[in-house]
Amino acid sequence: MARWLRYTHGGRDGFGRLDGESITVHEGDLFSTPTPTGETLPLADVTLDLPCRPSKLIALWNNFHAAAEKQGLERPEAPLFFVKPPNTYRASGQAVTIPDGLGRILFEGELGIVIGRRGRDLSPEAAAEHIFGYTCVNDVTALEVLKADPSFVQWTRSKGFDGFGPFGPVIATGLDPDALSVAVRVNGRERQRYPLADMIFKPREIVALVSRGMTLEPGDLIACGTSNGAGPIPKGATVEVDIEGIGVLSNAFA
Repeated sequence: MARWLRYTHGGRDGFGRLDGESITVHEGDLFSTPTPTGETLPLADVTLDLPCRPSKLIALWNNFHAAAEKQGLERPEAPLFFVKPPNTYRASGQAVTIPDGLGRILFEGELGIVIGRRGRDLSPEAAAEHIFGYTCVNDVTALEVLKADPSFVQWTRSKGFDGFGPFGPVIATGLDPDALSVAVRVNGRERQRYPLADMIFKPREIVALVSRGMTLEPGDLIACGTSNGAGPIPKGATVEVDIEGIGVLSNAFA
């Protein structure tokens, strides 16, 4: 297993592998045989950046058996998803400013799949080879905006405000998601926890089905959906999404 991150240090951007509390600096392309430079940096001395820069963030809905059962939803025949635009991206440690007048804002802790190879119309077997690794995602939602107009559910608007798609802090490779769980803490208090083994569509199935007619690029991010327990973000709260083997995505909401 390896954990990759991007950072800023001394006015210089870079990326590397996280080894304990130090970073082994690399150069080249993260998704194509990155090369160590021989330099190391203390993690405490850098500012975390987004671990990758997706051309698109695809986010699933209704992808957990427990949540579907609680909400009375049927199992979808294919992944149900929307797209969050790049203005929503925020790195771990960056603050999110919530616009006035949006009403209740929800956290949704999720596993994110990071694509490592370009592909389209993939089989599940081929899709597994296109998954580079995994990260933490907070799919932030303005709940009252979502259903403000009875004629149209506003997925993009309610989830597309600046900073409403934090992810990070790293991309972890070599993980078995079925062995992991997602936990979310608000101001240090656990508010959500669920097992990833409960997913309706598993990561390689998700990638294969999403890739039908849609080209996935290296660095693209697919959020696997959330389960029971998503809840409100109080004003001024810090929200942490914690997945074992990946780390903790932490953002303050101003």
